[in-house]
This record gives sequence, structure tokens and C-alpha cells, in this order.
Amino acid sequence: MNTGVRLRAASAGMAAAVLAAGVGELAAAVVAPASSPFAVIGAALIDLAPPWAKDTAIAWFGTADKIALLVGIAIVMLAVAAGAGLLEAARAPLGEVVVGASAAVGVVVAVTRSDATGIAWLPSALAGLAGVIAIRYLVRLAVGSAPGAVPHQPPVDTEVPRRRFLAWTGAAGVVGVLALIGGNLARAGERAVTAARDALGLPAPAVKAPPVPAGAELDIPGLARIVTPNDAFYRIDTALVVPEVDPAGWSLRIHGMVEREVVISWNELVSLPLEESYTTLACVSNPVGGTLIGNAKWLGYPIRELLARAAPSADADMVLSTSIDGFSASTPLDVLTDDRASILAVGMNDEPLPIEHGFPVRMVVPGLYGYVSATKWVVDLEVTRFDRSTAYWTTRGWSARGPIKLQSRIDVPRRGQGLTAGDTVIAGVAWQQHVGVSGVEVQIDEGPWVQASLAPAISDDTWVQWSLPWTATEGSHLIRCRAISATGEVQTEERAAVAPDGATGWDERFLEVFS
Repeated sequence: MNTGVRLRAASAGMAAAVLAAGVGELAAAVVAPASSPFAVIGAALIDLAPPWAKDTAIAWFGTADKIALLVGIAIVMLAVAAGAGLLEAARAPLGEVVVGASAAVGVVVAVTRSDATGIAWLPSALAGLAGVIAIRYLVRLAVGSAPGAVPHQPPVDTEVPRRRFLAWTGAAGVVGVLALIGGNLARAGERAVTAARDALGLPAPAVKAPPVPAGAELDIPGLARIVTPNDAFYRIDTALVVPEVDPAGWSLRIHGMVEREVVISWNELVSLPLEESYTTLACVSNPVGGTLIGNAKWLGYPIRELLARAAPSADADMVLSTSIDGFSASTPLDVLTDDRASILAVGMNDEPLPIEHGFPVRMVVPGLYGYVSATKWVVDLEVTRFDRSTAYWTTRGWSARGPIKLQSRIDVPRRGQGLTAGDTVIAGVAWQQHVGVSGVEVQIDEGPWVQASLAPAISDDTWVQWSLPWTATEGSHLIRCRAISATGEVQTEERAAVAPDGATGWDERFLEVFS
């Protein structure tokens, strides 16, 4: 094959792949949204990824890690498809075999997912069928022969076959892209769940959260707000396709080492005396100075009350919570049964939970990192023991318990912000949920630690804002902060990575001040 034929064969393979992907996504939108080829392959990669890969993805891309993964899958898919096109041109039907085998992998992964439905195999199967037919036909056009000819015959390098190839390849690519777009717009299940959420009204809480104290919000530009808006709240989870859970069909099962099994429906849950509380949630993957943390007002029912119904065994010490998509978290039983506001949340900042934050029901547990406590779309609580069961991330080398570490962060001045000499302010937030923060100190240019002003905290379960006036002088400056807990612990200087149980160290800023 000459270079032109190779390029056309590779292009044919990629066009076939785009068409196949579009067919798969459109089919998934209609029959099984969670089983789209991109979703199942991406979810399998997330499940198989070692902890360092997860940390790297979040460090590089933050909350855009899922988008980055999908882009990466698309790039690999196109590269494989180009190779399949070349194989089909040289030794048919090897390219078709590659496409069919890729689809078969998607089928196997789809049917073995914990949330697989009876037709979970269909989107990948249809994608494979479309891909095999398309690559067979397009590669035959690519080598300059009519349909039905042998692909590896000497190419007929004429204008008419090239035009036909370009027309059909372009059409396949366009149809594939339109199908991809249509599939994402036509997720009937997602629309239904969105409509159900929008139609819900939250019941009035039996116990209202205390008002945010006067002065808790310092209103400093650039400083994180004391209550994080829903659309700004960080999202880190393993779901490439957000689970679509109709509250009418939702239920929670409590079982395991209990005297009696308990099953509660949505209507039963929201008819209970719900309680409001402010709780700051933090991701274990949040680096020093990171933004994977947020504070919200939650509405829900105390988990300890439901566990009391089930009557856990005296030997039990852990609750394994499981999401509808198979994610699980290991939470110490004593944390869920003490006096903290550990709840099954149905509301967030005075509205039903956003779908991407766990609608209809999620767990909110003060004092623990989310990977061991904040299960979204929760459907199962198994009372068990740490020496008998492991959760999603603990099987991948992370700590089983995950208590929140004392941390503080500088928000103002921002990283890379140039300052003009004169009066300014240094400000940030500090937290150690369910312990509380009693102070924050700031160090400038290796000088003495200076006590910052601490705003009133909503509670020990939330972060707190702090500030320090500063007269900035011309030149380069290094600023650090450290928190002091309500028990007198001083935030450690020792740097530790996020794995296996959360980062430590002082946040710092290098600043340039101009005259």
C-alpha cells in the first residue's frame, strides 16, 4: 500500500469507530444509560486503576478528572481504530476482528457491572455490529475498489473512488458525532429523574439548623464562602455516568450483624422527623491548600436511629455502605451511633440533593473523609466488622477509617497574584470536623508566627474563616499558615501525600509585591 492508501485506511477505521461509538451511546440513552460503551469501559478503568493513578488524575485535572478520562478513552479508541483500518486493508478481516473483539470487551464489562440490567449488553453489541459493517465497507472504498471487492487488491487510484470514499467516510463520521450528541441529549431516564427531583418539595425539618453566626462570613473577595453553593461544591466519585435513581423506587436495606433487618422506602424516610445541620465534607485526595472541600446545610434523618431499629450486634464495629452503582465505604459503627449529625441526607442547601451529589439519598458524616463515609445514591448498609469486610478504596490500599486531619488553607492573596505595596489582608479557611478549630497562625518570611483573627464557626463540624491584616512591602515574600484545634493540637509541618489517609503540611504562598 502506498502512503495515500494507508492514510485512507486509517481514516476509514477511525470513521467506523466514531459511528460505532455514536450507535452505542444512542442505544444506551434509550435502553440502558449506565451501560454506554464509554461509561462501562471508563468505569472498568477506574476500578482497575492503582491508587497512584487516581491521585495523579485528580492532581492534574481536579474535578475534571472524568472528562479527562473520557477524552483519553476517545484518543485510544481512535488510535486502535486507525490500526484496525490498516489491518483490514492489508489482511481482511483482521480489522473487523479487532473491532468485534473491542465490542465484546464492552459487552463483558457491561454485564458484569454491579448495576447491570438484563439488556446491559445491547449498547456495546450494537456498537460492535455497526463498527464491523462500517470498517468492512469503508476500507474497501479506501483501497480504491468497489464494494464486494477484495480489500488487498492493488488500489485503483482514480478520482471517482476517492470521492466515494470521502463521501461515505465523512457521512459515517458525521452520523456518529450526531448520534453521540443525540445520545447525551436523549437520556430518557435522566430526564425522568430530573423531573422527579424538580417536582419534589422538601418536608419541613423537625429540627432546624442554628443560624449562621453573625460575622462567620468575612466577605473578603477571593475567600471561600462559608456556605458553598451547590453548583460550586466539589464532586469526586467513581461514577462516569451519574446514576438515575427514581425516589419512588428507592429503598435502603440495613442488614448483616443485626437482630432484625430493616428496609425503608423513600416515602417512609421523608415522613420521619428530619433534621438540618451544617457539615463540611472533604475528599481524602485534597492536597495541602486544595479545593476538594465544601460546606453545606444538609437535611436528613439520623443514621443512628435507623441502626437502633436494626439493633447491631455487640461484636460489630463497621458499617459497609453501598451505592446503587457498586461503590462502597467502610464507616466505623461508633461514628454512626454517637451524637454527631451523621445522616441520610435528602436535601442540600434548602433544595433536594442535586443528582450528581447523590439524589435521592446520600450519607453525610462529620469528621471522616468522604471515601469512608459520604456514599452517594446509597441503597445498602451492612453492619459488619473491619476484619471481615473491605470497601472500594480500602481494597486499593487506602486506610479503612479515614478521620479528618487538622488543616488550614490560604485563599487570599491568590496563587500567582501580583500585589501592590501597602495595606492588604491574608485570609483563608481552617477545619477539623467534629473536633473544631480554636486558632490560626500566619508566618511571613520565616518570621514569628502571628495569631490571625478567627471568625465565629457555625459549629465544630464546619470549617471556619480567618484573616490577618498585612502591610505588604516591595519584594518577594513567603506566607504560611497553620491551624490549632479545639483540643490544642498544632497542625503539623510534616509533608505527607494524600495516600493512604490524607495529606498533611502547611499551606504556603510565594508572592511578588510591586511598588
